[in-house]
Amino acid sequence: MTVDTEQTQGDGAFSGYAEPERRPPLGSYAVFAGLFNAAVGAGLVAARRTGHELPERIDNRDLLVTGVATHKLSRLVAKDKITAFARAPFTEFQEQGGPAEFEESARGQGMRRAVGELISCPYCVGLWVSAGFNLGLVAAPRATRFAASVLTGLTISDFLQIAYKAAEDRGLGGS
Repeated sequence: MTVDTEQTQGDGAFSGYAEPERRPPLGSYAVFAGLFNAAVGAGLVAARRTGHELPERIDNRDLLVTGVATHKLSRLVAKDKITAFARAPFTEFQEQGGPAEFEESARGQGMRRAVGELISCPYCVGLWVSAGFNLGLVAAPRATRFAASVLTGLTISDFLQIAYKAAEDRGLGGS
């Protein structure tokens, strides 16, 4: 087993934050924060260079559709059974989650653990997805709205499926 140096150094910047065996991979988190900011910055620069300006304000409809789509895509990445293959190198299966979802925990140390924590957490993935949708609204608004609408429609369908099943379980529905 390889031990990540950020987990064992006692005199580094993270010393005293938590006991070494409980310390999260803070150095890897810092790398992700830097990557996120660099990617968003590069996306904004690329949009500007290709003649795309930031909108003065975001339309409420775009905010609603991309917000719902961000929720759905984040859950598809972080929880969906079908995407478990992509998370498996970084996570460990725990149990069945919600409908068509798995609960998983990050495994390994250092960067492997940080990746596992990121891709198994819909809240964590959500920031990346939301930034992508918003950059898409600047650079390719029609395609972005189409993709966001597909995911928003799926979210509405999911909620209706859950409501329908709950009604069936209470003897209120059925066809």
